[in-house]
Amino acid sequence: MGAKGVLFDGSIAASALVPTGWDMKETARSLLSSLVGKGEASIPPLVATGYGRKSVDGAHRTVTEITCHAKGVRFLDGRTRTVLDIGGQDSKVIRLDPSGNVVDFTMNDRCAAGTGRFLQMMAQRLDFSLDEVKTLAADGEVQPLTSMCAVFAETEVVTHIARGVPQETLLRGILQAIASRAAAMVAKAGLAEPLFFSGGLSRIDSLAVLIGRELKTEVTVHEKSPLAGALGAALIAWEDL
Repeated sequence: MGAKGVLFDGSIAASALVPTGWDMKETARSLLSSLVGKGEASIPPLVATGYGRKSVDGAHRTVTEITCHAKGVRFLDGRTRTVLDIGGQDSKVIRLDPSGNVVDFTMNDRCAAGTGRFLQMMAQRLDFSLDEVKTLAADGEVQPLTSMCAVFAETEVVTHIARGVPQETLLRGILQAIASRAAAMVAKAGLAEPLFFSGGLSRIDSLAVLIGRELKTEVTVHEKSPLAGALGAALIAWEDL
């Protein structure tokens, strides 16, 4: 998981991802430097969003994640009516009207379960890299998890490891649990199709497949899906020029 940035000049001119680290201000400086180089004179209009938005020195304004994700996703796919975003810290569902305006949203930001942080923790426990998680096939044997509390789920995984359950079977069960939780959020918010999957976990093809099966709908993913929030902020900054 990390901090993302997009440089927009009518199209996506550059993008960057840097580890979040402990110092949010330093993370923001590193991210900005990787996009536009060093020196304040080179900094274009800057809009900050996300958990660390108040730590971005030089930001002309801050905008909520909801607004930025909606705007970024509609740029990537103008048909979108529902956004499912699963990031490192939270997951959210955003419903849009036909013009792309936010009409409703729901967030899960009180529990790590179902987020990128949860998957990263579980993958490390199973000795999988995130690249290996991304290549796991959706079809295959599954070991279901009975708990989606991050603490209890880890204990359950350890128990299954001790029983000799194959690691891929456990990992597929974890992805299925995340998909089920995400689908329940979408269903509760009210699914309007098409559904667009954004955030860091959208890079995992098998997760998109599993979510689609749960909701019995097509899940749209774009190569720039993980950048949707940063892209939305960059689009707002572009409009401010």
